[in-house]
Amino acid sequence: MTGLRMKSKWLKTNVLLQSHELQQFIPATKPWSPSCFQMMLDQYAMIYLKPDIGTFGKGVIRAEKKPHGVYTFQLGTRLYTFSSLEQMIDRLQRIIGTRRYIVQQGIHLLSHMQRRFDIRVMIQKNPANEWEATGIIGRLGNPRKIVTNYHSGGTPLPFELLMQSYLSLDEMPQYQASLNQLGIEVARQLEQQLPSLKEIGVDVAIDLSLQPWILEVNTRPDPYIFRKLNDKAVFRKIYCYCVGYGRIKKKRKRRMKLRRAGKIRKNRGQRFKKQPSGKPNG
Repeated sequence: MTGLRMKSKWLKTNVLLQSHELQQFIPATKPWSPSCFQMMLDQYAMIYLKPDIGTFGKGVIRAEKKPHGVYTFQLGTRLYTFSSLEQMIDRLQRIIGTRRYIVQQGIHLLSHMQRRFDIRVMIQKNPANEWEATGIIGRLGNPRKIVTNYHSGGTPLPFELLMQSYLSLDEMPQYQASLNQLGIEVARQLEQQLPSLKEIGVDVAIDLSLQPWILEVNTRPDPYIFRKLNDKAVFRKIYCYCVGYGRIKKKRKRRMKLRRAGKIRKNRGQRFKKQPSGKPNG
């Protein structure tokens, strides 16, 4: 079995912050409150508000402090503009209500064809019960949205294609290996609180200086996004590992084929069964 999930983004962030090695890769993150929001917006000029528990990028808000006293935030495809911070906070409070949100430092993502992208790194327990990086894929955001999730209109693309404008062919393998190792360290840290953990998906933002940032960790990642890669061996390994630890039940293709073959033989037997002879026509 894949074990228990840790759904709270705030709890996962706190577990990761216990690792001195990982702290440098984690954007500043706080629970939502108007005062905390104002402090972080003043410090970073762009911040994200995310539901503490949620998937597929639903409910994510990007807020920005613009020149000349203008404030904006975007939710979905709609952009809101305000002439004062107080007006924006009032509107945000009405949208958020009593739900738990976190406030996260905004990272200016790299872009491809003028569309922002981030990276998903798949980490799984292999048959030897060791953590292994089994897949890496880019997620190219919908130009009208602030999230890159596939279920929100993002486009899965090969890591190499998205990074070719930023890394040379010689640099690419080493940089990918560093992201894989970062994902493995994240898994090891979370495993201390979730001993039965078998898989994670680490969403990594890369800024203009090529610094990786851990945006989010999913303890039940979607394995099927890797079917979009041309290299089908990546998904086959991911799928095989998922079957191995019980995330996915293996389809019994061979049994189904045998059943169908048996049914066909039975039907053929009935079709060509000898009919009783009648009297000859005279």
